[in-house]
Amino acid sequence: MEPVYMIGDLASKTGLSIHTINYYINLGLIKAAARADRSGYRLFNGKALEALNSIIDLRRQKVPIREIVARKENGIL
Repeated sequence: MEPVYMIGDLASKTGLSIHTINYYINLGLIKAAARADRSGYRLFNGKALEALNSIIDLRRQKVPIREIVARKENGIL
């Protein structure tokens, strides 16, 4: 069974703030895999964690956010 993460888990694992992760969600760079039945919290899978790690690597290389979004839209990310 694949691990499931809440947004706080992603923040802890990546060092990103929840605000930054929400920004990436709003840009369409990552998306929730599901919502928890009772709480309604967004749940993320390993793909979201991998995507965040890729985004972090690209940002360290000074790749602008708009370029990262374009890569995602073109299926490169």
